[in-house]
Parts: sequence; structure tokens; C-alpha cells
Amino acid sequence: MICITVTPTSRTLAPADLLNASRRCDLIELCLDHFIAEPNVGELIKMVDKPILVSCRSEKEGGSWKGTEQQRIQLLREAIVSGPAYIELDLEIANSIPRFGNTKRVISFTSLNRPLSKIDEVFEQCWKAKADVVKFTWLTEDMDAAWPLLAAVTQQREVPIVGIGVGRSGLTFSLLGRKYGSPWIYAALERGMEAYPKQPTVWELKEDYRWDEIGPKTRFLGVVGSGNSENVACRVLNAAFQLMEKPIRCLPLLPGDLSKFPKMLEKMKINGLIVDPAYSGDLLQLAAVKDDMAIASERLDVLMEANGTWKGVCTTFEAVDLAGQGLTGQPEWASRGSVTVIGHSPMARGAASFFMSKGAAVSVAGVSDNRAAAIAREAGVRQIPWSAVHDARTDTLVIADFGLECGVAKGQMNPSLIRERMTVVDLTVGMQGSAFAEEAQVRGARYIDPMSVFAIQLNLQFRQLTGRDLPAEAWAKGLAE
Repeated sequence: MICITVTPTSRTLAPADLLNASRRCDLIELCLDHFIAEPNVGELIKMVDKPILVSCRSEKEGGSWKGTEQQRIQLLREAIVSGPAYIELDLEIANSIPRFGNTKRVISFTSLNRPLSKIDEVFEQCWKAKADVVKFTWLTEDMDAAWPLLAAVTQQREVPIVGIGVGRSGLTFSLLGRKYGSPWIYAALERGMEAYPKQPTVWELKEDYRWDEIGPKTRFLGVVGSGNSENVACRVLNAAFQLMEKPIRCLPLLPGDLSKFPKMLEKMKINGLIVDPAYSGDLLQLAAVKDDMAIASERLDVLMEANGTWKGVCTTFEAVDLAGQGLTGQPEWASRGSVTVIGHSPMARGAASFFMSKGAAVSVAGVSDNRAAAIAREAGVRQIPWSAVHDARTDTLVIADFGLECGVAKGQMNPSLIRERMTVVDLTVGMQGSAFAEEAQVRGARYIDPMSVFAIQLNLQFRQLTGRDLPAEAWAKGLAE
């Protein structure tokens, strides 16, 4: 089930919030702690035909209650008399509010400072407090923090467990909870109505991650990263798996300690990963086997596991090559003329290695001449001093340092480097453009659209994992919204 959390502040507008939520969910959580004036819970419950879960959380529990603790307890006692389907009681006050009527008790425990290690002990206390459902809430910024909560949900217990992961890995927890039989997962009705930061909306859960298609037999493809490009990738890939009638869906992942990550993947039965272009972490140590471009750029965007060994592949430069062919109309564009790579990152080394392998005359330049010289030596190409880079004539300009800004100040790249009829490759952005794109357009240069690279790369990643191309309908279906 989907439980939409509503947090009205006005007694007048609360019925509208409940009605809107009732159209998109199976259960509604009505948070009393946000009301400015005390509401009539009995009247609100009667206004919708969906079951209501009533809660009133203190600030230390992540809520907005401003009154005294005794007033909060009294409000919850009055609310339970109104006969909601569920009432949420934090563990500290659960024994002071007895069971009443047919209302089921959700006994909650919240830790917003650190993950809890002794889950079994807390669960036992909740069970003794006559819980019908046990709820855990804590910070889940990465998989390390989310893992104990996931372990709690996946075990067979006397009473079921629901949970809220507050943070970037909260969505991961929600989707895994769906697979392992959690009674419901929480969602906001829409952006701006979240009960806590980064709470997924019901639209995201449905359209991007297809929560209603996830069940005990679902297998997950891990998508490492967070942000807009990760959402789009999941939407398109999930549409493809649905069209192929494969019980596979995407699971967003943010690794913590990489030494623990392979064991987590094994437990979740995940044997394939796609890495979001915007992800800045280093996953190189996960792969025992790597292709040449992954070694040169120290960048993996596909990982595949077989017989206990992970293989890493970098598809970035093949995607750039294909996107450049589409832009220039020249199949051999990457091998013609001179190429200047701006940067002294591993990505710059990878770009230099790629264009050199194509047969182009490659040079490297960067705001730090010493670091650029080291990259040039490693790639086997020449270096141009930063003071002389404006005098160099080049056919292709490659921007390869994340964080490099467009401008004339020290440490920035002067846009006058971009000239008419030049081809500009920007490896520092995901799907969106940049100031370099604007300069390229104004100066009459050809700028390889990052969205085009993203689309081609996603297809290459899909091909690596499945041996086939993304169905054309997956793009139309996945991007319909």
C-alpha cells in the first residue's frame, strides 16, 4: 500500500488535503502536529473513504508539535476515540495510551542523529507495548545507514515493520520494503508537501520507480547516483523492462563504505549496476576486471557480476564519439585534426587516451601546468602551457574537469578558447547544458549536447547488461511525463 502523509495547518483546508490524497493512495497519514488550532479528528475521518492513520509527533521525533507533552498525549487520546484505522504512538508514550476499539497501534521509534544498532531490543519493547505495526524512522544518507533498517524489514517478525528512511537513500529503503512485504510505504502527495526532506512523491514512486509492479519475485538493477538524470534513467529502463516483460526494476543506490558494498549487493541479489553520469564517487575498486577506458579515466559506468567477480566498463567516450558523429555528420570526426583537452583529472587523461587511440593529434592543458604535464605524460600526448593555450589552434576542445568554471578570473577557463567551427565536448555536465554551451552557440562552434550523450550512453549501458538495444518505445513511454 501507499500511505500519503498530509500535514495541514488549517482546519478549513484540511478536508481538501485529505480528499486530494485519497485519490492517489490506500492509506492516509493525518499529522495533527502541524495544525495551528486543534482539529475535530472525528469529522475529518468521515470526509474520505480511505483508512486514516493519525499521528502527532514531537519535534525530537521529526514532527512540528509546539505544545506540551501532556497536551500531545491528550490530543492522541481524544483522536483514538474517533476511531481511526491506525494511531501512531512513539515508544515513550505508548503505554500511557491504552488500546481502544478497533484502532490498530503503530508503535514508532525515531533516531534522527544516528542509525540504531540494537534493533531487536527496540522491536521487543514495541511488541510489549501492544504494537500491531512497528515503525522505525532514521537517517539514511547512504546504504551504510540504511542497511540496518533494511535488515529489520526483511526478517520475519511477530508483527510487521514499516519504516521511513530520512535522506538520500530513503527511496531505496521504500522500494526494498515493497519487495519484502512491508505493509505500506510512505509518500508525499506532491513536491512542497513532504513530511520530511527528500520524501518521495507518489508520482515518483509510480512513474519513475513503478512501485506497484514490485513484488517478492522482482529483481533489481542498481542505479548509482541521485538527481534528475538518475530519475530519467530509471524511468526509461523500467519502461524497457516492462515492455520486455522482465521482472526487473531499477533501484537507486548511494554506496557508503565500498568495502561493505559488494556484500550488500549480494544480499539484495543485485548483479548489475549502472552509474549515473553525475555521480562523483570512485567505484573503481569494486571491479576486478576493467576495460581500457575505465583504467585510463578511472571511471566506471557499468558493473556486471559473474561468478563472484565484478567487471567494470566505461561507455562515456563511445557515447561522445557516437554523439559527435550525429552532430558533425562525419563518422571519423574524432580522428581528424587536433584535439585540446582542458583539465588535469583522471577524466582528462581518459579523454586524451581516447582521442589519441582514434588517431587525433592530442594536447593537454590545465590551470596547473605541473598537473597537466603529469596527465600528458601518462596519456602519452603533449602538453600546452596554460599561458600559451589561447594561441593553440584546435579543431576539438574537450572540457574534462568537474568544477571548472567559465570566466576570465584566475582558475577559470576563458571562453575565448572557443572559436568558430570548433567542436566542443563538455564532460563536466550530466544532462543539462552549461555556460560553455552558451559560449559555443554565440561563437559559432558545434557543442555536443549532453542530453544526446546521455541517451546514447544509457543505450550502451543497457546493451552491456542485456545484449540488446533499448526499445524505442521505452524512451517515449519513459519520458511521457
